Amino acid sequence: MIYRDEHKLFAVIGVIIVAALVALLQITALHNGTTSPLTAAGGSIVVGIETGAAAISGAVGGAASSLANLPHLSADNRDLAARNAALATENARLHELIEAYKQDVALQPAMGAYPNAIPARAVGFPPENESRTITIDRGSQAGVRKDDGVIAAGGVVGIVSDVAPFSSHVLLVTDYTSRLPAVVRQGRFWGIARGNLTSVRMEYVSQDAPLKIGDTIVTGEARSFHSGAVIGTVVAVERGDAALYQTAVVKPAVDLGAIDRVIVVAK
Repeated sequence: MIYRDEHKLFAVIGVIIVAALVALLQITALHNGTTSPLTAAGGSIVVGIETGAAAISGAVGGAASSLANLPHLSADNRDLAARNAALATENARLHELIEAYKQDVALQPAMGAYPNAIPARAVGFPPENESRTITIDRGSQAGVRKDDGVIAAGGVVGIVSDVAPFSSHVLLVTDYTSRLPAVVRQGRFWGIARGNLTSVRMEYVSQDAPLKIGDTIVTGEARSFHSGAVIGTVVAVERGDAALYQTAVVKPAVDLGAIDRVIVVAK
């Protein structure tokens, strides 16, 4: 019991000493006109607590604001996606107009050479290449007639094989059944240009004609074409030992697999 009382006494004395020291520090600070260290420490703790509370409150508020704005952000994203799609469509349309303009400009010399020419567009190809033909969007209502010649900016495309009121079929110069009077521009040697699927063979050219690679083959005057329309360029020459004639393999002047705008040479 005596020891227990002594411990209590010591504890009370310690508290009194601490309180006296605190009071002494406060009195000294007031006397000197400065802030007590205890007050500064307490203030720092309070400020730290308030700052932490403010940060937490700001984060919670920001998250709540973001959640509240989600519907608006989704709507904005949908609007941007719709605008991008519209711009892509407009861009494709403008590219198409530019390409059409280029082709129209390229056809102007031919239009000038054939005053009665009928402009047209290729709108169809036969399935599985059953025949080397194309369909154009002009027919008898526009003045197209069977056997009219058809040319593109580069040269000969073919001959109109049949006509409907608003469309026509054109037999390409590379079709096996195609036959055109042809002339070697360099030397004026005659022959027959016959289709050979991917090329044209100019047959029955005199063995004496100095055919060579690079020569230009043009149409002769006939019911489908006037003379001088370019058929293509010689890429090979076939000569037989005893034959009376020679044959020129001709690359067509027009890319017949990528035809768009053409003119029908009405006669």
